[in-house]
Amino acid sequence: MEALRLERVRQQLDELGLDALFITNAFNRRYLTGFTGSSGYVLITKEKALLFTDFRYSSQAAEQAKAYEIVQHAIKPAESILEAIQSLGVKKLGFEKNNVTFAAYTGYQEQFPGIELVPTENIVEKLRGIKDEKELGYIRNAVKITELAFEHILGILKPGISERDVSAELEYFMRKNGATSSAYSTIVASGERSALPHGLASDKLLAANEFVTLDFGASYEGYCSDLTRTVFIGKPTDNHKEIYRIVLEANRATLAGLKPGMSGKEGDSLARDIIAGYGYGVFFGHGLGHAFGLEIHEPMRLSQQSEDILQPGMVMTVEPGIYIPGFGGVRIEDDFVVTETGIEVLMKSNKELIVL
Repeated sequence: MEALRLERVRQQLDELGLDALFITNAFNRRYLTGFTGSSGYVLITKEKALLFTDFRYSSQAAEQAKAYEIVQHAIKPAESILEAIQSLGVKKLGFEKNNVTFAAYTGYQEQFPGIELVPTENIVEKLRGIKDEKELGYIRNAVKITELAFEHILGILKPGISERDVSAELEYFMRKNGATSSAYSTIVASGERSALPHGLASDKLLAANEFVTLDFGASYEGYCSDLTRTVFIGKPTDNHKEIYRIVLEANRATLAGLKPGMSGKEGDSLARDIIAGYGYGVFFGHGLGHAFGLEIHEPMRLSQQSEDILQPGMVMTVEPGIYIPGFGGVRIEDDFVVTETGIEVLMKSNKELIVL
């Protein structure tokens, strides 16, 4: 698999007129090489593929990155990288501009004399956007763990328990059931705090007659899942029910309408037009969804600014919401994979309003 990915990068070298690509992004390094260590650099030319790492990871890298020549770099990694660049005759070196600070860039200018540094953007990320069957298997496992955690937490939610305790229980349960970690910082936002789209768990205690928004995911073999469900504790008012119904309608209509060839903007409108049509458009202030995989947020977006095109193999979220300050909010999020003819929704969890 890594050999195929390597060849796809080499095709990009030809198209961009580069002699080599220098990879510093950790997720791109893992995707291309299979190496899971925390430190390393990748150099890819048309004939060679090198993975530079330090003494701690040399054996691990040799075991995991079969398609690469492993180089144990010097105390100053740039010295070993420059030696390789010069020996391979590299004159035009592409680097990942979104992952390189200005300080690092000026350092490369000094450390790689005589080499033309060419900024590149999302070369590997675009490859990562289309998941293969192995990647989809990891994501499906992450989704399964996440949904089990949701079912588990429903038996624990009650007035008096803190948001932090709910978050801790979710993360502990996911790890106990096969996750290597949570995919991102767990969101637990109750009552008026549920109007915060990214309301990380606080010391607030859950109370009767309020929404509780749970946004969490598992990481399995490095791949993420992303689930949001909003439940209600106590007796919901008509306003609570109305907001929930509208968000659920937007969620379902979007999942029914998405298909390959659609732009991110068109996909976003499937939900946004419904919410705006009920008069709540001003309370839906974020994009509808995003791609994910090794990272919880990858470049493809469903938003009003996105001209990205949905393609088979992309894995993304749909997460419409309504957030009313001083009252509360609702978000309902599902993951899906784009197929040749439409989409496959990965989440199976109940989306009807759950009242506890």
